[in-house]
Amino acid sequence: MSSSYRDFKEKQLENQITGDLERKLSPFEQYKDLSGEELFTEADADRAEAERGGYSNYSYWKATLKVFFQNKAAVFFLILIIAVLTFTFLQPLLPSQKSPKTIYNDENGVQIINRQPDSEFWFGTNSIGQDLWARTWSGTRTSLGIGFAVACFEAVIGTLVGLLWGYVRKLDTFFTELYNVFDNIPQTLVLILISYIMKPGIGTIIFALCLTGWLSMARFIRNMVVIIRDRDYNLASRCLGVPTSRIVTKNLLPYLVSVIALRMALAIPAAIGNEVFVTYIGIGLPTDIPSLGNLIQAGRLVMSEPTLRYQLLFPVAVLATITISLYIVGNAFADAADPKNHLR
Repeated sequence: MSSSYRDFKEKQLENQITGDLERKLSPFEQYKDLSGEELFTEADADRAEAERGGYSNYSYWKATLKVFFQNKAAVFFLILIIAVLTFTFLQPLLPSQKSPKTIYNDENGVQIINRQPDSEFWFGTNSIGQDLWARTWSGTRTSLGIGFAVACFEAVIGTLVGLLWGYVRKLDTFFTELYNVFDNIPQTLVLILISYIMKPGIGTIIFALCLTGWLSMARFIRNMVVIIRDRDYNLASRCLGVPTSRIVTKNLLPYLVSVIALRMALAIPAAIGNEVFVTYIGIGLPTDIPSLGNLIQAGRLVMSEPTLRYQLLFPVAVLATITISLYIVGNAFADAADPKNHLR
């Protein structure tokens, strides 16, 4: 092939390519039917929307509540516990309510002792003529106050100690030894000793329960932090110089919400149960302070008498309602707070 012919073909190919570029044909021009009409049209492009390709409207708390309210049993018990708590604190403000400490007498001046439930005394009266309806709700307020105080202390101190214990490796030995010292002392023994040493009262019960109540929470938090502290995003945060406080609050705490919620939900009935136990063995709250523990202790003494078993039935029913409701709601919320359950 002569050089002149080769030059001619190269020049012809170059002109063809140049002509194609100059015509700027539509990318859909090749998709035409026999009549010459385009089968496709080019869609409008929005550069701003294209840059939003990675946007997500995911909200952690919104997803948590959505999963929680899909659990019908948990919603029912949540409504039940809210109703019980609301009525517990509104009961003294209702009309025609009796005092939980007043001893009532009949028209002849005789104490109304051990009266069966009726229209005047809805839960009956006890062995000295006090209204059990008023005492049950007053005792519920006392026990709930103890339970919430202990749960809040456990959540704050247990979470703080658990985060430091699991993330700051230099403190691991110190907190491990501290945990071993407190954990080897039975909580029941601590309750009994504190109740004997200090004056019996609400503050004494709260102090005794808080003294060792944070241990289980701190242990759970520590184990969770050890699992997730060396994940890629935490390592990247440390390499970028992110402060430890921000890593703890932004990277670690969201994964611990379910554990904290579950432990708090279990701490409230556990604290109430411990108050009932300490009162049951005779070293709890004084008898002049209504509490579920005092009411159950008084009901236990007369439970062998069939006509007086109502004195044990009503406080136990209230205690069981609160305990079961908090347990179910706490477990359901803990499952809903787990980010793995949000991907549905």
